Amino acid sequence: MNPQELNKILARRSFLRNAGGGLGMIALADLLRGEVSTNPLTPKQPHFAPKAKNVIFLFMEGGPSQMDLFDPKPELQKWHGKPLPPSMTKDLKLAFIKPTAAVLASPREFKQHGNSGMYFSDYLPHTSKVADDICMVRSMCTDAFNHHPGQLLLFTGSVQFGRPTMGAWAVYGLGSESQNLPGFAVLSSGVGTSGGASNFSSGFLPSTYQGTMLRNSGDPILYLSNPPGVSKETQRAGLDAIRDLNQERLIETEDLEIASRIASYELAFRMQSAGPELLDFTKESAATLDMYGMNNDATKQYGTNCLLARRMVERGVRFVMLMHASWDQHTNLNKGLKKNCDATDQPTAALIADLKQRGLLDSTLVVWG
Repeated sequence: MNPQELNKILARRSFLRNAGGGLGMIALADLLRGEVSTNPLTPKQPHFAPKAKNVIFLFMEGGPSQMDLFDPKPELQKWHGKPLPPSMTKDLKLAFIKPTAAVLASPREFKQHGNSGMYFSDYLPHTSKVADDICMVRSMCTDAFNHHPGQLLLFTGSVQFGRPTMGAWAVYGLGSESQNLPGFAVLSSGVGTSGGASNFSSGFLPSTYQGTMLRNSGDPILYLSNPPGVSKETQRAGLDAIRDLNQERLIETEDLEIASRIASYELAFRMQSAGPELLDFTKESAATLDMYGMNNDATKQYGTNCLLARRMVERGVRFVMLMHASWDQHTNLNKGLKKNCDATDQPTAALIADLKQRGLLDSTLVVWG
């Protein structure tokens, strides 16, 4: 049997096509017309009433040093400069640490902040001001000691390729409240990212649910304008012709990726109107732009992404992922860590404060890690 035949789903349209002949095809076309026109990103009702409607995941790629930022380890002061005790490394798989390595205590100064008394180091002066709006989870751990397997485990729950990421699952399960922007959007800043598209892949789900990457330099979204001489009407006619051909192929093969392709083309067409409005910061106040660090070269790139994340959530985007790289300081920890904190601390705190003052923090889960 043809492998493509093995992938076919025994569904109502298969039955009609195989058993009903011409009349079945008429009924099938009518059914498919309804199915294809139903956007897979249409909001879906969850089993339980959720408090959070949207997610903004602030992914600090490379792994920030928690013991230098918000998780002081006073016991390290006792061991500073001494060899690692064997009990600390017994039965552990370590990539770079040698058994004879010396213990180093953090040189950072920690203070308690807010009514919660949460600890922050002097590298996070802005985030410390929103301490009472933060829930710190100290129990996170992993057996993966290399970055990419650890990221796969974080985003998919598995170290194996081919699984959907959490953003894809969120949009698959809940849909998106925006029909003119991607349900799962990805923004990046800093220098490079590990893992690439595997961080926001749809895995075995239809590609409709994968993250849409916006560029971090130049125009975030390309081709928002038609080429010279191509009117909106001409473009629409061309898309309609392509959609008709894709629908014929969908009827023949029942390949869900074709339905995803149809939905992607339609979304791209609608984004030509919604995209420019999303990217237009002229209606943001000077105080808001300054709060996000838009007037500072060190914070502008990441600050732009944080502001875009807030604007996306306002417009119904279900899952926004910000990737900032790289926190992988194997050497020059103080210099590299400070540079990353200088770039992200102010915009991160601004995002939390801005969401709160607009009444969006209660319905938006902001994850940093």
